[in-house]
Amino acid sequence: MKAVRYLLIAIAALIILAVAAVAIAMAVINPNDYKPQIEQAVEKQTNLDLILEGDIGWSFIPLGLELNNVEANLEGDRLVALDRLVAQVDFWSLITMSPQVDTFVLDGLDARLVVNEQGVGNWTRIMPQKTAEEAAGQPAGAQEEPPQEGPGAGGEPLNFNVENVQISNAQVSYTDKTTGQAVTLEDFSVNASDITLGSEFPLEIGFRVATTKPTLEVDGSISARLAANEALNEFAVSGLKAVFDMTGEPFGGKEVTAELSGSAKANLETETATLSDFTASLANLSLSTALSVNGFGDKTTLSGNLSVAEFSLRELLNNLGQPAVETSDPEVLKALAFSTKIGGPAGKVELSDLTLKLDDTTFKGSGSYTLADTGIVFNLQGDQLNADRYLPPAAEGESGQAPAAEETAAGPESDLLPLETLRSLLLDIDLGLGQLIVSNLTINEIKASTTAKGGLVKVDEFSGKLYEGSFGANVTIDARSENPKWTVGSDVTNVQTLPLLADLAEVTMLAGGANLKVNATTTGNRISALRSNADGQITFNLAKGEFRQMNLTRIACQGIALANQDKLTTTDWGTSTPFNDMRGTLNINGNTLNNTDLLASLAGMRLEGEGTIDMQQSLLDYEAGLRIVGEIHRDNACRVTEYVKNAVIPVECRGNFSEDPASLCSFDGSRFRDTLQTIAKNAAKAKVDEKVDETKAKAEEKVKEKLQDKVGDKLKGLFN
Repeated sequence: MKAVRYLLIAIAALIILAVAAVAIAMAVINPNDYKPQIEQAVEKQTNLDLILEGDIGWSFIPLGLELNNVEANLEGDRLVALDRLVAQVDFWSLITMSPQVDTFVLDGLDARLVVNEQGVGNWTRIMPQKTAEEAAGQPAGAQEEPPQEGPGAGGEPLNFNVENVQISNAQVSYTDKTTGQAVTLEDFSVNASDITLGSEFPLEIGFRVATTKPTLEVDGSISARLAANEALNEFAVSGLKAVFDMTGEPFGGKEVTAELSGSAKANLETETATLSDFTASLANLSLSTALSVNGFGDKTTLSGNLSVAEFSLRELLNNLGQPAVETSDPEVLKALAFSTKIGGPAGKVELSDLTLKLDDTTFKGSGSYTLADTGIVFNLQGDQLNADRYLPPAAEGESGQAPAAEETAAGPESDLLPLETLRSLLLDIDLGLGQLIVSNLTINEIKASTTAKGGLVKVDEFSGKLYEGSFGANVTIDARSENPKWTVGSDVTNVQTLPLLADLAEVTMLAGGANLKVNATTTGNRISALRSNADGQITFNLAKGEFRQMNLTRIACQGIALANQDKLTTTDWGTSTPFNDMRGTLNINGNTLNNTDLLASLAGMRLEGEGTIDMQQSLLDYEAGLRIVGEIHRDNACRVTEYVKNAVIPVECRGNFSEDPASLCSFDGSRFRDTLQTIAKNAAKAKVDEKVDETKAKAEEKVKEKLQDKVGDKLKGLFN
């Protein structure tokens, strides 16, 4: 026991002697006497010129160091300077292996970072480069040894405490001469006290950041209470309050405020994290969430909620100094909101009770995102949407119709689809909408189903009800090559063409229940290419319809009157031509639709024709004929004689079908000669038939007379 006691006394004596020696050394030695040696040592080991203008001071209780007016230059330019640095550590805490920083003060830091014209940063030139001989003399495989684990590694956690941290008047400037960009961090300050592992401590940060490209200034302040456990694997933030006042070019010179608040926790060992009562706001936009995270990486499990409070997009853009969105209805974009619950199994984020509000339109549904393969699934059902309200307003003097392609072209034609993005998509989206108004069309009960995988995008279903009828379509886009392939199929049933064309293009030339089948293919990634490469077929028929602003009966009667060598007396012909059925086939050849089998049943006539429709120029070029099959009008000059019956009255329809339909079709006098020849043949045949009938009648009469004479003679003989 005495030996142990003597040993303890000896150790205590050694500690006392060491402390006394350090105290005497610090009292006797003046560190300012060693400034030249310190400066020379730094200059020898680095490319820096160290200038120690101020005093160097140290203290024993607490053990500390103080530097004043220090500057380091690199190649003649200032790199770093500071007005004052104070670092003090409680001496006795070192003895007990529980280091406690009494005070850390950094005041007036000025760092200047520069990237030269060659793209090299000045901080990379602090250490001198090794010569070729030095590099060659390094043993093969020689590398920095991995840092040895500290005494606390794998054992008891280190008890680390900081009494006070103060950073003030700090400034860091960054200049990139290759881009002309300059960023300055100034008025940077940090205040923290009572920093102890295992308990909360307050933190306050302030700064100002300014950039030149674009010009932007941000004044920020952050306050919170932080905590970390002794193992440094669990962290917490509470009472977060961050405010950023921003102004500059991105905001049109206006001042914009962004704020963050809430609490957060994270445990690196259990891989869990939570956000509590977290809110973020930018001008009048406000987001709030409460979120729990279990597992980091692609097997993460999330649960919580997320919402964006109702806001006005117009007001937001104005607050951010952005140009307003021009819409035909200035009252839209004033009420937007979003909310959803977040959950799902590991590796998958599922959104449920999802609500998206756009003014008076509400979408509800669900969605999911798979972390491993970035697969997106959405199912949204909306009530009603008037898309026309969100379109740009028509310029003065313009109608609501879209201008021709050549009028809207404002430069080189651009690609329609981002091919690389499409190839990376994994989508399964189902959309529904009770009613949609677009291009002045009203479509009800819309259903749309879209999938995408590996560059193959399919609209498996796009259907709805439209003007007393219905439609269905499917589209496939194969974007796996640089020249995408498109396949389009559509089926339209009994859609009334009159209100459809009137609402769509203010065209009222045609009425009837339309039935269409479309099968078409094309290739390309630009509108011009899609048009020129289009190929396919459209079959159609219109039941119980009429041509409006066009009287084909009058045109037919003009031809008949000429054939009858008579003049029409009727002046009121009406403005339409009804028909029972019109059908045909349109062959798609690029921008041109070719039709060779047009057929329509009219009163006393049958419309037959062939021609082309140029969709790019909106031009119609048709040669049609009105075959006379019965009486067509009560005008005497339009009487259907046996000569006229089955003759064809030629009609030509040419011009821009987006203009006045009444001027499209007219009597074709150049082809009427063929009709006259037909009528002449009919007349000649009729005369021949008449002569034959007359001769036949005379012969029959003579035979009859002879028979009567013979019979009469016999009867006389019988009675006599």
